[in-house]
Amino acid sequence: MSKFNIDNDAIRQLAELLDETNLTEIEVADGDNKIRVARQGTTYATAPAPVAAPVAAAAAPAAAASGGDIASHPGCVKSPMVGVVYFAPEPGAAPFITAGSTVAEGQTLMLIEAMKTFNPIRAPKAGKVSQIIATDGNPVEYDEPLVIIE
Repeated sequence: MSKFNIDNDAIRQLAELLDETNLTEIEVADGDNKIRVARQGTTYATAPAPVAAPVAAAAAPAAAASGGDIASHPGCVKSPMVGVVYFAPEPGAAPFITAGSTVAEGQTLMLIEAMKTFNPIRAPKAGKVSQIIATDGNPVEYDEPLVIIE
């Protein structure tokens, strides 16, 4: 069994590559030697998120009203991480928000589960939830629109 020499420069380069590419982990191998660098707190889904027809239909009017991309809407709350969205604190419980509900700044809108940790997504401003874009129990990507607060 050969001794594995740690190449600190290679680890630094891999960490920089993670930041540049927004990846959460990278691994390189040379024979039996491997270096794996991972960022904590986020995971990337390996399959695209299914899009339900009602959600797509609801997103179209808001996109048209905002003149194009819904992500550029001033009230758009985007996902700060990759994970699975949950609108209730536990199965069977009432959801944190519904379309048309009024929210206060800092109020929990939903949870995003990433690496078995439930992260609260809070309202950046007070207002009325005009549209819920994400679907409960489905994965979301980083910077993906979740809800619109007017």
